Amino acid sequence: MVNDSIADLLTRIRNAQTARHDSVTVETSIMKKSIAQILLDEGYISAFDEVENGNKNKNLVITLKYVNKNQKVITGLKRISKPGRRIYASCEELPRVLNGLGIVIVSTSKGVMTDREARKLGIGGEVLAYVW
Repeated sequence: MVNDSIADLLTRIRNAQTARHDSVTVETSIMKKSIAQILLDEGYISAFDEVENGNKNKNLVITLKYVNKNQKVITGLKRISKPGRRIYASCEELPRVLNGLGIVIVSTSKGVMTDREARKLGIGGEVLAYVW
C-alpha cells in the first residue's frame, strides 16, 4: 500500500523517463488525473488515458514526451507538501520555479491548478509539487 500516491506518481514518471519508456501506468484517482491534465496542458506529457484493468479499478496510462526522441521534456519533479508535513502558501507567497520557467502544482479550494492560475484567481493553497 502506498501512503503518498502523488509522490508515487511523480517517482514513476521520473523513473520511466530516465529509462526512456514510452508510457507509464499508475492506479487512477481524481487527484492523479488532475495532475496529469496539468502536465498535459503545460506540454510536459503527450497524453494520458484511463484504461480498465482486470479488477474493477482503472489505471492511468501516461504517454511521456521527449525532444528528438532522446532528451526528456521533464527535467525535474519534486514533491513539496508531504503527508507528514503539509506546506501551504497564500497567493502572494506562491513560489516560482526557475523564475517562471517551471510550474508549481497547487491544490486550492477551486481545484488543482498551476501557480499562474492561482495567482490570477488570487487564491492560495497546498503546494503539491514543482515541475521543470
